[in-house]
Amino acid sequence: MPFYGWLVAAMIRRAVRRINGGDIGPLLGSFAADATLLFPGDHSWGGEYKGTAAIRGFLERFVEVGINLQPHEIVVQGWPWNTTVMLRFTNEARDKNGDVVYANRGAIFARAAWGKIKYQEDYEDTQKVVAFDEYLAAHEKTRA
Repeated sequence: MPFYGWLVAAMIRRAVRRINGGDIGPLLGSFAADATLLFPGDHSWGGEYKGTAAIRGFLERFVEVGINLQPHEIVVQGWPWNTTVMLRFTNEARDKNGDVVYANRGAIFARAAWGKIKYQEDYEDTQKVVAFDEYLAAHEKTRA
């Protein structure tokens, strides 16, 4: 089991590096076709994204606004057919001058089977997400 946990964590780190570079492919490919991504909160990011088409839109927006995610801890439990993953992270977005316009921290809870995420919940400080929405609106980077 330790090797499996290490392998899952390595795959997550790789997918994060790729999305930080603008490539959503590896992360999107880790979701099952009928997956659900839940982002609680009363803001433009909040909601339930069902299926890879909806999740694709979420991930494209993530890249479009320039959010960069840094994983700090990845905990993997279970077997390939029933895996639980917890990720603690920080993230930020910078403007064209390199100034930080958004910084947050959060946790992700996910359930996967055979290497495909079936369910994921993202938790962040929602007040900071709302402030980022306001920044994006003021700078005409809106997309619901």
